[in-house]
Amino acid sequence: MTTREGSLERPTRHPIDWRSPEFLDQEALDKELARVFDICHGCRRCVSLCGSFPTLFDLVDESSTGEVDGVAKADYAKVVDECYLCDLCYMTKCPYVPPHPWNVDFPHLMLRAKAKKFADGPVKFRDKLLTGTDRLGRLATAPGMAAVVNAANASPSLRKALESTLGVAAKAELPTYAKRPFRRRLPAPGPWPVRDGERTPGKVAIFTTCYVNYNEPGIGNDLVKLLAHNEIPFFFADSEVCCGMPKLELGDLAAVERLMERNLPSLVRFAAEGYAIVTPVPSCTLMFKQELPLLFPERDELKRVAQAMFDPFEYFVARDKDGLLKREFAKPLGKVSYHIPCHSRVQNVGQKTREVLEWVPGTEVETVERCAGHDGTYGVKAEFFAMSMKIGKPVFTRMAAPDPDFVSSDCPIAGRRIMQGITESGTSRARKEHPLTLLRIAYGLD
Repeated sequence: MTTREGSLERPTRHPIDWRSPEFLDQEALDKELARVFDICHGCRRCVSLCGSFPTLFDLVDESSTGEVDGVAKADYAKVVDECYLCDLCYMTKCPYVPPHPWNVDFPHLMLRAKAKKFADGPVKFRDKLLTGTDRLGRLATAPGMAAVVNAANASPSLRKALESTLGVAAKAELPTYAKRPFRRRLPAPGPWPVRDGERTPGKVAIFTTCYVNYNEPGIGNDLVKLLAHNEIPFFFADSEVCCGMPKLELGDLAAVERLMERNLPSLVRFAAEGYAIVTPVPSCTLMFKQELPLLFPERDELKRVAQAMFDPFEYFVARDKDGLLKREFAKPLGKVSYHIPCHSRVQNVGQKTREVLEWVPGTEVETVERCAGHDGTYGVKAEFFAMSMKIGKPVFTRMAAPDPDFVSSDCPIAGRRIMQGITESGTSRARKEHPLTLLRIAYGLD
């Protein structure tokens, strides 16, 4: 059989058989890494995406043979460590993804290698700390603690000490913590009747996310205000923990399963009762839409949750097509430099945020589709910070070029990194605001 060059079919993904003995078998893993690395070496389309591919190609080019067989297997880890599971190579570049017979799924192969590294241990205390978002959030938002933590994170001398002791980059801007978590006082759902549309359920269950809960509750408040303005009843789960994406990036799949089991009962109930489940952070939406169903393909209830899951602007566009969203705006937004995060692009729902922002009269949206380089915990680690800023530099430049009134990204940590990059390269009059905040401003809501 002649193997064709590239694939014309829609990419598909196979379930991740992470419980099989072969998944963590070093010999089997090295064999698959060598196979895929050899394909990547012969293609090199992904060289501009992240640090993994330049690292791989340098290892090959500098080897004794100039081929993958000349690279020491111990050096494979250098490629794995540079991958932060953005999925863009799979979704936008690679011509050999399944159903192509070469079956290249680079991100999920990197996930397998990360899981092997985690299983072999030891794991750095820093990595456990940064990926334990709920524990860190509860500590930092305890009474009186937020001001102390925020002041420490803003202190150059303390940040240098943090870099030398924990390996958290001193120059990386860290998120502030809220004095009061969002879930400590949840807004009331309101009295509106449920109006289902052809495309959208008429009631929304909000998965708050640990980031909105502990770091930027204003994003959650803005989502609630938008739903209330459009008379859409909204509800919250009785309890909620991290979606598991940080632990996935660490390779701690057992922790991912534990978190999933805690979140699943309430989300399954919402899906069964006909709610749209909305999350204001793209990585969390993607976790439930794609990663968890692939990790646990035997769980039919996860499939039901995935089917009910919406990005906020995906929901708003569909709601508008149902004729059930208000289009009367009070304020123009001027020039908006809008960044599409990697985990929004991977959802394959189109540029829904841009579409909604362009509804607002007197608004000009400049869209940038490229990785901003932060990528979960990757961008705050001392050993990766410089590469992170290098990856993000083209984004910083393009976002600043129109001299915008607002800089915005659906991913809050990407938005902060972009603003840091713009500020460090020169002055900017732009304000950083989440797209949900921009829509709230456009509606004229307080």
